[in-house]
Amino acid sequence: MKYYAYHLALSEQDMEGAEVALIPGDPERCEMIAEAVGSFRTLAFHREFKSVLATCDEGRVLVVSSGIGGPSLAIAVEELARLGIRYFIRVGTCGAIQDDIGIGDIVISEGAIRMDGTSDHYAPSLYPACANFEVVQVLSEACMELGYDFHVGITCTSATFYPGQERYDTYTGYVIRNLQGTFQEWKELGVLNYEMEVATLFTIARVFHLQAGAVCGVLVNRNQEEEIDPEEVNTVELKLARVAARSAKMILKSYVKGGQ
Repeated sequence: MKYYAYHLALSEQDMEGAEVALIPGDPERCEMIAEAVGSFRTLAFHREFKSVLATCDEGRVLVVSSGIGGPSLAIAVEELARLGIRYFIRVGTCGAIQDDIGIGDIVISEGAIRMDGTSDHYAPSLYPACANFEVVQVLSEACMELGYDFHVGITCTSATFYPGQERYDTYTGYVIRNLQGTFQEWKELGVLNYEMEVATLFTIARVFHLQAGAVCGVLVNRNQEEEIDPEEVNTVELKLARVAARSAKMILKSYVKGGQ
C-alpha cells in the first residue's frame, strides 16, 4: 500500500519523484519560491501546509510551508521523508543580533541552539543540531553568485517569538528569570540570529540520515530596533526565493542526478 501523508494531504504519486524540498513558514511565500524555480502547480493546502511542485530543467522541487515553530515543521519533515524527500532547505526570516548584520542580509545556519523544544523528542539535549556541510556550501555559492551579502554561523532557535528571544515589547513587558540576559549572552558567544525552526529541522534530518540546510533573510537587527519595516519584507522574501531556487537547482544537478 502506497503512503499517503495525512497532514500534508499528499501521496507518493503527487511527488513525481521529487527529492528536494524548500520549506518556508508562510504559505503565501510558496508560489514566489516555486516561480523562482520554474513552472509550478499547487498540489494541496491543508491546515498550515501548502504544497507546490515546481519543475525546472534540473528536475522537480517541492515547496511546502510549515507554519510557525518546531512542532508543525516536525510533522512536515516526518511526512516528507516518507514521501521520498532527501534534501531539505528551510527558507525563513529572522532577527539578527550581531551589529555587523544588516537588514536584507542573508544568514546561512551551520548549526543551531536547541531552544526549540521539539527536537528534544528526537534526540537528547546534548545532541548537536548541525547542517549538512554540502548544503551550506551550496547556499553560500548561491548567495555569492547572486551578489547578496551573507553570513554563515550559529542560529538560536527559540520555541517562542517573545520571551524566548528576550523581547520586552510585549503585553506584560516581563521575561522569566532564566531567559533574562540570554540575548546578550548569545550575542557575546557569536550567535548570528533568532528564529523558530532551524534546530528542529537540523536535529531531525541528522537523526533520519537526511540532508538539511537553512537560509534566513534578516528583517530586523535587534540591536537597533524591534519594529519590522513592511517595505523591507517583500525585498527580503524575493532574495530568499532566488537563493533557495538557485540552491535547489545546484543540489539537483550535483547531488540528486549525480547519484550521491
